[in-house]
Amino acid sequence: MRSLSVSIADVDFNNPVMVASGTFGSGEEYSKYIDLNRLGAVVTKGVADQPWMGNPTPRVCETPSGMLNAIGLQNPGIDTFIERDIPFLRRFDTKIIVNVCGHSKEEYLNVVRKLAWQPVDLLEINISCPNVKAGGITFGTDAGAVEDITRAVKDAAGQPVIMKLSPNVTSISEMAKAAEAGGADAISLINTITGMKIDVERQTFLLANKTGGLSGPAIHPVAVRMVYECANAVNIPIIGMGGIASAEDAIEMILAGATAVSVGTMNFYEPRTTMDIVEGIEKYMERHGVRDIKDLIGAVK
Repeated sequence: MRSLSVSIADVDFNNPVMVASGTFGSGEEYSKYIDLNRLGAVVTKGVADQPWMGNPTPRVCETPSGMLNAIGLQNPGIDTFIERDIPFLRRFDTKIIVNVCGHSKEEYLNVVRKLAWQPVDLLEINISCPNVKAGGITFGTDAGAVEDITRAVKDAAGQPVIMKLSPNVTSISEMAKAAEAGGADAISLINTITGMKIDVERQTFLLANKTGGLSGPAIHPVAVRMVYECANAVNIPIIGMGGIASAEDAIEMILAGATAVSVGTMNFYEPRTTMDIVEGIEKYMERHGVRDIKDLIGAVK
């Protein structure tokens, strides 16, 4: 019998395959195509304390081996999420990780406090949001801010806390250490890489926001390197993401040090990708005589 189960902050997952926030909604649409019971966890779209309209259109465009998005974290707000989305997800044998976003510490804490007594398993804090009270600087690009927001969220949270790190920094390991120092139970990385695309015929930006977040297979090697760096810098679990398109990509992340993986952009291209990855990991373990997936975590030094 081969075990695919992993544990993060004393929460047990049936397998290490999750979906990345913002690529899966809260699962209802995708439940028509895949069995949510076979996912280790559903990571919800970012939830704020009030409804967010998001950025103006166009806000998505294709790039070689990926896509740019400037959705702007459009969401209906925490009250609607609690009333509508949590009851739906509770119907399935999968863990629920709620992604939380905000423009200030107070906005994050408003959401975290409302979720404290809700039946969800973990919180993932998106610190790639602009801190309006610090002149628009992104929370996740300053180590002091990372540690501060992590500590504040931990003090208010009723669930274990995952800090989602931005790759748009000089040293990702420094940010990982700051999150650990603030009390994070785990970290997830990488979020999207800032990029831009120009329509040369029309001589204008393809995105109304001018810049957007680059995701997809194009960023996978960068993500693997950053996961490896963080795995060798901190002692808390890592959820690896960034361009995972196959079981091979997922196993690469695990060998680099990730306890679990999240699939993002590929959900748009082929909704069954997560199922294929779970099956592919099982076949890999059988082929290599691996009985417990945990034996693969960080195996490459």
